Amino acid sequence: MALIELDRPAMPPRTVYRAFTPGHLVQPDSHIEIGSPLLVLGFPLGFHDTLHHLPVARQTGLASSFGMRFQGQGYFLTDARTHRGGSGAPVVMRIAEPDAVHGDLPWRLLGIHSARLDMLTRDSSVDEALGLNCAWYADVLLTLTQPPAPAPAPER
Repeated sequence: MALIELDRPAMPPRTVYRAFTPGHLVQPDSHIEIGSPLLVLGFPLGFHDTLHHLPVARQTGLASSFGMRFQGQGYFLTDARTHRGGSGAPVVMRIAEPDAVHGDLPWRLLGIHSARLDMLTRDSSVDEALGLNCAWYADVLLTLTQPPAPAPAPER
């Protein structure tokens, strides 16, 4: 996972960028139903719009109870068809109407796509892959962007 700070003055003046703020992160205690439609935006197998350098979107659905960290881990499940190169992709949900608090960005960030999930006990000659994926909860970004704690003063 990478977090990149944008140097806005270095951006072309007519370019419009919308960025997620901490207010756009969906908290794990939010009520989101299983099966809710989501998107994973990324670069599967490196594929993208080579002219504009933009990612592609894959439709997915929420495949585990949101807020109930799957198997006690820091992620939830989605059921998108994914490929290598998608790790780190945002998992987003469109909201019905933007509001004054969040501005005109009609998306909320639920998580960050991590990896495909499979069962070690699956018989690959008989059973097809589960088609499930892990997505880290978006609140991990708040933890990762906290300034480091000051080092304790050495004892004398």
